[in-house]
Amino acid sequence: MTDYHARHLPHYYAIGQPIFITWRLPGSLPAGRVFPKATTSGQAFVVMDRLLDHATSGPLYLRQPEIARIMVEAIRYRDPKQYEFHEFVVMPNHVHLLVTPHMPVSGLMQSLKRFTARECNRIMGLTGQPFWQEESYDRLVRNQEEFAKIARYIEMNPVRAGLVTSPEEFLWSSVGPIANRPQVGNLSYISPGLRASAPSPGPDARDRQRDGAPARLAAAR
Repeated sequence: MTDYHARHLPHYYAIGQPIFITWRLPGSLPAGRVFPKATTSGQAFVVMDRLLDHATSGPLYLRQPEIARIMVEAIRYRDPKQYEFHEFVVMPNHVHLLVTPHMPVSGLMQSLKRFTARECNRIMGLTGQPFWQEESYDRLVRNQEEFAKIARYIEMNPVRAGLVTSPEEFLWSSVGPIANRPQVGNLSYISPGLRASAPSPGPDARDRQRDGAPARLAAAR
């Protein structure tokens, strides 16, 4: 069942269906920005993400290794009863996450943001101000093609932002180095022939998590 939730932005959630979520630091977007009236939510998101990627002012706390590490560990090692994660990237001022939720997304995000805000504020010695922008952007993933497109978007975000030249170089993402894992097999959009030529990574939970959502989407069609 799809759940609708609205504050300033509309939110559509469905337990068991993959969802793409983006949240950011407060003050990370220029004040007074104006989008054309005809702009769709998807187009507005792309504009917003480009502004975030190339921001030279505003908070950039997430580029600090200790802060980025907290985010990576909080996402990767979250209670599996909450969600199955497929892709994520921690950018200097925002986070992209692709997951299949096992609980209402509003509760999931409240828990994740509260925990990471507390830990990050503790490390930086910040008090009396919110760490995260109150609302998040989210989009339900409707089919396998969209899942693959969003996964690629997340993985390539550090490259588009000019932080690295290839996704594997970026430490703070699901494409970042993983022990005993050949990196060519880390990319969901690698051609089948190239993937087949890579050494076998052996059993890996992340592979199963990545492959599970498209299979469920196909079965639901």
